[in-house]
Amino acid sequence: MPVDYHLHTARCGHASGTMEEYLKVAVDKGITEVGFADHIPIYWLPPEQRDGGLAMASEELPAYVVEVNNLQEIYPQLNIKLGLEVDYIPGHLHTARQLIKSLPLDYVLGSVHYVEGWGFDNPDLIGEYKKWDLTELYHKYFELVRQAAASGLFDIIAHTDLIKKFGYRPNMDLKPIYRKLASTFRECGVCVEVNTAGLRVPAGECYPCIELLQMLYRYGVPVTTGSDAHKPEQVGEGLDLAINLIKSVGYTKITVFKNRKRRYIEI
Repeated sequence: MPVDYHLHTARCGHASGTMEEYLKVAVDKGITEVGFADHIPIYWLPPEQRDGGLAMASEELPAYVVEVNNLQEIYPQLNIKLGLEVDYIPGHLHTARQLIKSLPLDYVLGSVHYVEGWGFDNPDLIGEYKKWDLTELYHKYFELVRQAAASGLFDIIAHTDLIKKFGYRPNMDLKPIYRKLASTFRECGVCVEVNTAGLRVPAGECYPCIELLQMLYRYGVPVTTGSDAHKPEQVGEGLDLAINLIKSVGYTKITVFKNRKRRYIEI
């Protein structure tokens, strides 16, 4: 039963295609459960400072919810879930929590896209990597991911090692970081997403890497899958590889959500 819990929409300003086009591709590919998880409005900045090319505007949220609900009626053959991708921003947890509580979500993806205000996964800002010691950067990034997991805001942590997106990797043993992260994931009850978008960028592999996924499995952290599709043809892309990766480390089930409650399905 393929599951793709990470579909974006044109509302975020950097995706294309209609939501219905995404669903048509899902049907054609035999995917049975999908979730739209578009980017939350940039809640941590004043409205006049928010970049419409990074996330939907606050006034678009109600229409987003309505459209997902309507599509659930139009496509009864698909199990369509309402999700949201929410950036973890220290110091702004109350605002994020209130926004999340105001919506009838099936699940919330937590993500880290910023280190000290720098959008490290933005291709326009890739030159900033040269200003960092990569060991320090990786420590800072994974500490933010660990804090996100511990915040209680999220059901799933998305693209857990996104920091490797452009192929910048430190010369260090990451196992202690992975172990600490996996322990926090287990203690806080979050699920990890195996995200196939890493296959489409210089990283050249899923998020998370197999070493981190192995650690998460050892700590009993549940897993789910997503393509991080930003255009219709990316729906379900790489999911077969993701499932094989998940199985290879020992998982026999993936996690699905409804009304922010989880259950498990065999793979």
